[in-house]
Amino acid sequence: MTAFNYQLLIKNILKMPLAQVTHKQIIYRGEKRFTYPQFAARVSQLANVLTTLGAKRGTRVGVMDWDSNRYLEAYFAVPMMGATLMMVNIRLSPEQIAYTIDHAEVEILLVNKDFLPVLDGIRGKLPHLKKIVLLTDDGLKTEGAFVGEYEELLGAASDKFEFPDFDENTIATTFYTTGTTGNPKGVYFSHRQLVLHTLTLMSTMMMAGLNGRISREDVYMPLTPMFHVHAWGFPYVATMMGMQQVYTGRFLPPVVLKLLATEKVTVSHCVPTIMHMILSAPEAANIDLRGWKVIIGGSAMPRAMCTAALQRGIDIFTGYGMSETCPILTISHLKGDLINNPGTGSEAEIDVRVAAGLPGVLIELDIVDENMKSQPRDGHTVGEVVARGPALTAGYIKNQEASDTLWQGGWLHTGDIGTFDANGYLHVLDRSKDVIKTGGEWISSIGLEDVILSHHAISECAVIGVEDSRWGERPIAVVVLKPDAHATEDDIKNLVRARAETGELSKFAIPDHVVFAQSLEKTSVGKLDKKKMRAMYGTVKAA
Repeated sequence: MTAFNYQLLIKNILKMPLAQVTHKQIIYRGEKRFTYPQFAARVSQLANVLTTLGAKRGTRVGVMDWDSNRYLEAYFAVPMMGATLMMVNIRLSPEQIAYTIDHAEVEILLVNKDFLPVLDGIRGKLPHLKKIVLLTDDGLKTEGAFVGEYEELLGAASDKFEFPDFDENTIATTFYTTGTTGNPKGVYFSHRQLVLHTLTLMSTMMMAGLNGRISREDVYMPLTPMFHVHAWGFPYVATMMGMQQVYTGRFLPPVVLKLLATEKVTVSHCVPTIMHMILSAPEAANIDLRGWKVIIGGSAMPRAMCTAALQRGIDIFTGYGMSETCPILTISHLKGDLINNPGTGSEAEIDVRVAAGLPGVLIELDIVDENMKSQPRDGHTVGEVVARGPALTAGYIKNQEASDTLWQGGWLHTGDIGTFDANGYLHVLDRSKDVIKTGGEWISSIGLEDVILSHHAISECAVIGVEDSRWGERPIAVVVLKPDAHATEDDIKNLVRARAETGELSKFAIPDHVVFAQSLEKTSVGKLDKKKMRAMYGTVKAA
């Protein structure tokens, strides 16, 4: 053959903004700015540094950092040289961090000085780790067994590196997802999968006409941590499109809001908890949020949050997926034949914006029963959501049994319970482990949370099921009040009771008990930790 065999490699994503001669920048905290040619040069410098440290094809290179230009440089340099990027979840416990780094067999670690106390405590549990590079914002060295400081090492390295061609199925990245039991499980993605996810996500976002449409003129700022599913894959999309990109460092609402205003950010993504913190921050009151596109994922977006964001002029909508799906499966884009005057916050519009959404480009989704039989798409019949697509993980590292379970029947099992409506939108009703079966009926904890959050005094809510000798399970609501607000247990129960009388909810959905808490337990990525809350409140008795 004489034709060039084009491989889908991450290095080809970076070629696009350079070929298009974009004049946009990659910005860190408003303090450091790099043009795309400068960024590409730094990627080459990092590759040269890693090569000097012994990295080669297949070497695992770990990163422990806040969201930064350094992290983005690692997104490209490490896999482009044929090594594997391991993104360390810095919000896990020290024991879990040690487990994931060791299980991935990381040999070179790039670590922010903020995490040195954690690293010092687990260093003896990392037999594979050979070299450590220090990351700092000020360039100042810290005592320790480091091969050098990041900027110092880059400054001494050549900005030329010949990134090779190789098989597109080479593993590019790995990270660990926490489940309900056992140790975190490592998922992995190839160059081919990441390039295809970039193309499918970009295509899906550009199909939109009424909300959420992106272009090269957007200014992108992730609010999902970069260690979590490649920040949902958007940094690769933003780079391919040559967008201006803004990275916040450690998440602090005042810093985020300042950057939002000064850098004129137009597109972001985050979990509901983060959006709640931003909207509730005092600094948000004086900032114009109109025109900011925000994708909410990780857990269901409450209707009250959607309404509040729309009132501030935010184009807010849902994205759905999971770590194992790279992650985007669906996006809740509006369709013109269903919604008039988008942005006005009608009930019909909110119904769409809080739904899981329409399947993305090249994504196959189905809802099935326990025998893998497809269920009717009538908006009522429910089943487990299963998926196929070009960017889904092939399985878990060193865990064939869990991999087989994940792909049982030739479809990836999400563990979510959902339904499709007649217009093609997926509605995720609950995680299979969080749905509550009581009185012979299935109660969606998400649906019940949505109703409780409509109360003017409630800031946050989690509904959990606890064992009951008579009914099997019963719902308990754990709520956080807004500052200076007041509500009683009877207020919450009467609200749910009124919705049950209209037929919106089952009468069995009225919670047995309402717990008023100072805060809700969260996972390392900001989702509600219902497993922990079930352990905390599982013995609560009805009032």
